[in-house]
Parts: sequence; C-alpha cells; structure tokens
Amino acid sequence: MQLTLWTYEGPPHIGAMRIATSLQNVHYVLHSPQGDTYADLLFTMIERREARPPVTYTTFQARDLGADTAALFKNSVRDAYARFKPDLMVVGASCTAELIQDDPGGLAHALALPIPVVPLELPAYQKKENWGASESFYQIVRACARPAAAARPARPPASTEGRRPLCNILGPTALGFRYRDDLREIKALLGRLGIAIGVVAPLGAAPADLARLGEADFNVVLYPEIAHLTAQWLQRQFGQPATTTVPIGVGATRRFIAEVAALSGLAPDAPSVTAALAGSTLRLPWYSRSVDSTYLTDKRVFIFGDATHALAAARIACDELGLAVVGIGTYSREFARDFRAAAETYGVKPLITDDYLEVEREIAAAEPALVLGTQMERHIAKRLGIPCAVISAPIHVQDFPAHHAPYMGFEGANAIFDAWIQPLMMGLEEHLLTMFREDFEFHTAAPPSHLGRYVPQASPPAANTDPTRWVDEALRELAKIPFFVRGKARRNTEKFAAERGISPITLETLYDAKAHFSH
Repeated sequence: MQLTLWTYEGPPHIGAMRIATSLQNVHYVLHSPQGDTYADLLFTMIERREARPPVTYTTFQARDLGADTAALFKNSVRDAYARFKPDLMVVGASCTAELIQDDPGGLAHALALPIPVVPLELPAYQKKENWGASESFYQIVRACARPAAAARPARPPASTEGRRPLCNILGPTALGFRYRDDLREIKALLGRLGIAIGVVAPLGAAPADLARLGEADFNVVLYPEIAHLTAQWLQRQFGQPATTTVPIGVGATRRFIAEVAALSGLAPDAPSVTAALAGSTLRLPWYSRSVDSTYLTDKRVFIFGDATHALAAARIACDELGLAVVGIGTYSREFARDFRAAAETYGVKPLITDDYLEVEREIAAAEPALVLGTQMERHIAKRLGIPCAVISAPIHVQDFPAHHAPYMGFEGANAIFDAWIQPLMMGLEEHLLTMFREDFEFHTAAPPSHLGRYVPQASPPAANTDPTRWVDEALRELAKIPFFVRGKARRNTEKFAAERGISPITLETLYDAKAHFSH
C-alpha cells in the first residue's frame, strides 16, 4: 500500500459503488469506518448526480473495535433492507474494514433476507477501482442471470425467426468518461442499423433486467475495463458473441458497424449498413484535410489514461489527425499487454504505472506539443505550459458537460476534433499575440475590443507623414494587409528599403520586400 497525494484509481470498493449506483433497485452495504463516506462526493459533487449513491455505511469508530463490529454490520444490513426495500443487496468491506476480518457475506447470509444477497470479496491491497467495478458487475450478473440460463433453451438466430436482431449494451457506468453521451450515440447508431436493444447494463438496469441478458443475440461491449469479464461469462453461459471494437474515431466506428452487422446477420451491402457507414453527420475527415489542420501534422502528442480511451486516442492521433505519438501509457495494468503492442507500433516505450510523478517526468522528457490524458495530466501539462485535452477518467466536474458531448460514433469523432484542436489553436493564437505584442492593436493597455462599452479608437490614418519614405499608393496597399501582420510587414519593408538606399517606398518596393522575406 502506498500513500499518495493523487491517485488514478480508488480502491476496489469504489468500483463496486459505481456499479451499485448505476443499477436500479440495488443497495450496497459497505462495512467501513467513519471517513469512508467521502465516496459519496465523487457522485454528488464531481458527477453532479441528483441523488446520493444507494450505499449504507456501517461507519464504525475506534471505540467499536473493542466491541462486536459484526453485530453492527448485521444491524446495518437489516435496517437498510427495511428502509430501502431493494430487489438485490450487495455487501462488502472497504479497505480499512478488511483489516478487522469480519465476514460481510456470511453475516448477511445469516440474516436470511428474502432477496438475493451478493457478497463481494475485493482484495483492496492488490486490486484497484476498475477491477472492483468489473468484478462486482460480473458477480451481480451471475447472481441474476444464472437461474434463467438453466431454464432457457438456445434461441435460434434472428434471421431464421424473421425478427429484428437483439443486442445488449454492456459497460456504461457512473463516473465513467462521457458514458451517458456515448450510450445515446451508440443506441442511435444501432437503431439506424435496425437492431433492437434488449438490456443496457449496468447503467439503468434492475435485477429483473439482468435476468433477461441471455435473450439477446449478442453483446456490445463499450468499455472493456468494466464489461469484458461479464461478456466472457455470457458467451460461455448463453453462447452470445460480443463486439471487440470500441467505436471511438472514424475508422473504429466503421469497423464497429461492420462487426455489428456481421453479428446481426446483416449483409455488408444492406441499405441500413451502407447508410450507417456513410456517417451523414461526420465532419472530422474534411476538417482534418483543411488548411487549418496542416498545423497539426507531426505535432508531438503524449497520451496517458485508461485502456479504452488511451489506445483509441493513439490510433486517432496517428491515423486520422497526422499527429506524432511520442508517448503512450496507462494506469490499467490489466491491459499492459495491449499497450506494449500499441507502443511497438508507434515506436515508443510503453508507460505502465499509477505513479503520476513518473508520468510527469516522462511528459517533460518527451517535450510534446499536446498532452491527452486524465485530469492529472491536465494539471501536469498546465504546470509544464503544454496544451492538454482530457480523454479519460479520472475526471473532474468540468468533464461532465451539460451538453451532448460523446466520444463514440461519428458525432464523437467530431467532438474529438474540436476538443483536441482547441488547445493547440489557442497555443497558436498565443504565439501570434506574443509575436505582435508591440503592434498598436496588441499593446498591453488596449482593452478587449469585444466588450460592448469599449469604443475603439480610430485607427491612425494611413497618412503619409514622411513623404520621402512612403508614397500614398504603397500606403494604401499596406493597409490591405491583415492588421495582425501589418506592422511586421511595414517594418520589414522599411528595413529592406533602408539597406538598399531606396526612398521613397513605392508599391514596387513593397512587393520586392515581400518577395525577399518570403524566401
């Protein structure tokens, strides 16, 4: 165990809380000391959820350790059931409560509640938050769907029954990065393909919904960190295949559509598939080919985050935006193999760590022009003076936007272009402002011209105050040059004329100076 100021992931019981909070009619009783209730703030303050998580803390104190903490836990379970009347209860211990070695599962079982009780054994000192979320989701699905699996015969393919293909969507969970917007985007995409959606889980699913998971023809896995383990179990239990492509970026979204079409039994040239592949709302390819975007070519980018988003970001940066990946890493040790393979592709060394100080050192050494990371990298990049865009959890309150801002699907590709380009273009603007800070439009005393109450001073007339140097025709031509480069053009022209003894400066002199400095 390591004490740290920042951490990319919480202990595994935070992952269990994310699953319980995402589900409906499920309550989580957490054996924990006073102080562990801080976790509520992750959901109510950072994610701005309307209600606190469905969690009851036993909140034992130091004086309770000499008494019967097991009785305290049993009372908490009994009271939580009486108050909340859930359809399913989850019980477990926080990392601190794990040390007193009570048995939450056995204690809850002894109460003989009339609902399923799922005990979670999450090794707090070996595993982290995402693993806890994955394991919790898997255990709850097993408890709900296994009884149905024994009674349900194998279902024929949709094409033989003349019905619409049916899929489940697995993975979206509370505190995830853009999970609500991604879900809306993928549901719309599946609808355009003519595919019905059975269950979305864990987000919004009740235990009764989880019991219906086996009815679908296949599963769509949006976030492998959360849902891969459950999808594997569903495949073994019900024979359901699962998608392996995460639809982030233009190329991945098209591969996702092709994969879903194949799992659904749709022909590759079916009208719905062709229309979906066309992506009528897609703008990223055109934008990335535009003149403005040539500024991006070969810009150095450092990427760090969870497995789903960091791997996708590297692929988009390299293949779709022309950026040069100079660093890639993750705190998700379970996906270290995928990152090693990706790093080999980009010719860089993979960074597998949960030490933000090590990440900061690697970023400083790589000297990137852009950092794509978590809220930790946002702070690191700010300290180093490097533009940054957040692409992955952990995130803070500003990363739960009120507007629709997906990262998946074609609309997600548009949002990615905007989110990544904005900090770089702002960097360009800052560069220009620095370059022309001596010009009259940019001097430090000039107030912002966009403020309504500000009446800009009339620009100095382009009068020929020194007729021996500029002729009127040349001054009129000079005035046509954009204001933010006009001053430099004038200085260069006068320097050119002085070095050659030319006076007055004519239109021809202006053009000759332009040609000279262009080379």
